[in-house]
Parts: sequence; C-alpha cells; structure tokens
Amino acid sequence: MKNKFFKKGIVAIILSVLAALILLSGCQSLSTGTDDSWEKVKEKGKFVLGLDESFPPMGFTDENGEIVGFDIDVAREVCSRLGIELVLQPINWDAKEQELSSNNIDCIWNGFTITEERKQNVLFSEPYMNNRQIIVVKEDAPYNTMEDLKGKKLGLQSQSSAQDALDAHEDFKKSLGEVVLFDTNTVAIMDLEKGGIDALLVDEIVIRYYMQNKKANFKIFEKELSHEEYGIGFRKKDKKLMQKIQETLNDMAKDGTLAQISIKWFDEDITTVGKK
Repeated sequence: MKNKFFKKGIVAIILSVLAALILLSGCQSLSTGTDDSWEKVKEKGKFVLGLDESFPPMGFTDENGEIVGFDIDVAREVCSRLGIELVLQPINWDAKEQELSSNNIDCIWNGFTITEERKQNVLFSEPYMNNRQIIVVKEDAPYNTMEDLKGKKLGLQSQSSAQDALDAHEDFKKSLGEVVLFDTNTVAIMDLEKGGIDALLVDEIVIRYYMQNKKANFKIFEKELSHEEYGIGFRKKDKKLMQKIQETLNDMAKDGTLAQISIKWFDEDITTVGKK
C-alpha cells in the first residue's frame, strides 16, 4: 500500500511541476509579445499608405500623374513630423483588408469609413472627418426621392460603404431595377453623366468636390442613406503605430495645421479631431 501511495505522490508532484512549467512558459510568452509596430516603421524609415487612387478629394491621381488629396497632405505632414518617408501604395479597394493583413501596407488611409464589421479585422484611429452616403442624379432628371427610383438603375462603388448603406435599406434596394457596381467612384460618376445609370449612391464629400471642381450638373436627394466617420485603419496588433500617428494628428489639430489643410481642400475646416 505504501508503494502505491508513494508512486501516486511522485506522479502528482511531477504533474504539478509540469503544470507550473507550462504556466511559466505561457507567462514568458505573453511578456515577450511586445508591440514593436512603431519601432519597425521607424527603423525602416518608411510608412506605406494603402489607398484607392480614384477617390477625390481624399486621395487621387491628378492630371500630372501625381497622387494628391486631403489625406495625402495630412499623411505627408504626419510623416514629416515623425521623420519618416511616406510611401503611397495604390491598392485594389476590394482587397484592402487583405493588403493590410499580408503586410503589403502599413495602413489604409483614404476616406476609410469606420464600421462595426470592419472593426472586427481592423484597428481604427479616432475619427477625423464626418461623411454621408447620398443619392445623386442628373440635374434635369425627373427623380427627387428614393421612391422615384423604383425600377431604375442605381450605381455605386463595389466593396464600399455605399454598398453597406444600400444593404441596410432592403426595401429600397428591392425596389430598384438594377444595382450596378463600379471599380471606382470616378468611373461611376462618368457613367451617371453619360446616362448609363439613373442615379448614384456615393460619399457626399466625393460628389460635392466633383460638382465644385468639374462644374457637373447634378442634384442631391435630401434624404441620406447613412451617416459615417472616416478613420485610419491599422492591423489589430499595431497599437503602438496607431497611437503614434494619432498623437501626431492631435498635435496638428492643436496647432491649426489640420485646419489649414482642410481649408485648402474644402474651403473650411471640416475635421473632427479634438472637437468632441
């Protein structure tokens, strides 16, 4: 009997020691799992920004072939203050989150709407600008309300927040004759101008800028489909990098630089950093 209890005791001790070692190993793994996302960017001296290069005025290719825009100007100033180089990387907007998770880019920064669904896979900065999803038609079109578009063609950018807004209004979506998806808002706007679609669901910031600069004859429906906020998207684990960018944006809001950039593009300060 003593032998039996002695063996059981030895086994219990061994199991206890093994459990302690496993626990210690787990704790050490947690303690060494540091977030070096900012240090990596600082060390390589480059910050890769992923964008849709057809999204004026946030980020787009101008007539000289250069990528410009509100987000681009803000990002350049942020990188200048941090002593790193800004690298602009055009991406397929349909695959933006895959580009981020595969480390091809350091962030998604291009009128990127914050949604609960996206928060599952993306770490967002604080919102820096408000936006709405609105319906636009040609100025002489006989449509003034969503009801008037029954059986008509509505266009929007694929995998955009406009698509999310439409999905949230099932009755309206079902009433449409056809939903036409475009790769970019620029192509969708041109199709509306030539009559390929009857109406366009689009970011208010985008279409108002287009109407102002291209003298386009459009009219905007009074009722919006959604209200939203723009933020900068990072990998979920890159908290230090996000915080560094956010701290710099906060400083730019305090010293008036962010307002100056907004006035350049929108004739007024429509940013929201530090204003809530």
